[in-house]
Amino acid sequence: MPNTATLPPAQPRKPFYRQLYVQVLVAVILGVILGYLSPRYAVAMKPFGDAFIALIRMVIGPIIFCTVVTGIAGMRDMRKVGRVGGKALLYFEVISTVALFFGLVAGHIFHPGTGFNVDPTTLKANEVASFVAQGHNIESIDFLLSIIPTTFVNAFAHGDVLSILLISVLFGCALASIGERGKPVYDVIEAGAQVFFKIVHYITAVSSIGAFGAIAFTIGKYGVVALVPLMELIGSFYVVCIIFVVLILGIVGRLCGFSILRFCAYIKDELLIVLGTSSSEVVLAPLMRKMEVAGCPKETVGLVVPTGYSFNLDGTNIYLTMSILFIAQALNIDLTLEQQITVAIVGMLTSKGASGVAGAALVMLASTLSVVPVVPVAGMVLILGIHRFLGTGLAMTNLVGNGVAAIVVCAWEKELDRTKLAAALKKA
Repeated sequence: MPNTATLPPAQPRKPFYRQLYVQVLVAVILGVILGYLSPRYAVAMKPFGDAFIALIRMVIGPIIFCTVVTGIAGMRDMRKVGRVGGKALLYFEVISTVALFFGLVAGHIFHPGTGFNVDPTTLKANEVASFVAQGHNIESIDFLLSIIPTTFVNAFAHGDVLSILLISVLFGCALASIGERGKPVYDVIEAGAQVFFKIVHYITAVSSIGAFGAIAFTIGKYGVVALVPLMELIGSFYVVCIIFVVLILGIVGRLCGFSILRFCAYIKDELLIVLGTSSSEVVLAPLMRKMEVAGCPKETVGLVVPTGYSFNLDGTNIYLTMSILFIAQALNIDLTLEQQITVAIVGMLTSKGASGVAGAALVMLASTLSVVPVVPVAGMVLILGIHRFLGTGLAMTNLVGNGVAAIVVCAWEKELDRTKLAAALKKA
């Protein structure tokens, strides 16, 4: 029988009103109510949401750099870095491809665009011109070259995720290769990571205010009534995302020995913040922390999760294929099987290129439609008004997918502490 005198005192449970997920949920509900009752005042709440997202994005670059560098350098063995990175990318590609075809199948089952009978000549192409321009940039070789920043600092100044990942991987590999001589640098970067995580902790404490402002603006700007004609697309998209998480990621979770529903409960704080802000970037740091608490080694989490934010976009891929089918159905355009497969293949490429770009999902859509000219790019105007609502669902799906990916890669590497994982999920 253990000596209770040596056990640490149990941490008192916070009152329910101090729980972050409760605060965010209340804020979201209040935002919806304000948006419905007083759209003018609700739209004025936009700065609260913008400020919160801007604060988080301010530290994303340094956090990615610090975690990727310490993750790679902490492994020491470059073969292990390559092995973990290779397994992560393989997993990302397999699940992302499943998500793309999942969206295609769902589009045929739900037929969300059937019955709209939109005349293509009435579409306003100028409203999507900016996304088309960015989409063309993604297709060109210039985009691949643009991943290489002009200077080391330039990547952080522009907040380009792929550029930051590139220099982080190079820096981490170089730091690991010089051995003990690099330990002082490693210690400084690791300490820096702790500082940035603490900053995120401070910012996250007021996430309910950001969620309130963002959701109030969304409802006030677009209104509930405006959603009715497109409610079938919104509803079917959320149903498909839920089925994907429960079925596909659920199977993956079961193979790794955990319940996907318990995992979703474990990250409920982060899911609710994403629900309010429509951005999964804002919970990058908290998600990484929770993965470490759940038994995933810090080094692996530091490499897999930031990379997953660029290469593992399950929700975005479902959005891409369902949106293309919706536009085609609304315009009474029949896509051949070959064209649909082309959409999926192109989507696998553009989903990587659009990472870190403002309105990334819309840029992906524009880029993919330009490769399948039978569906006019101007058809994107049909979903511009509801993109914010679809964006919330895809961001939440991306978040769950990246959390699961971290556990899978750790389990694949036989590094997952299953006792910690079970304990963490049990408390959820």
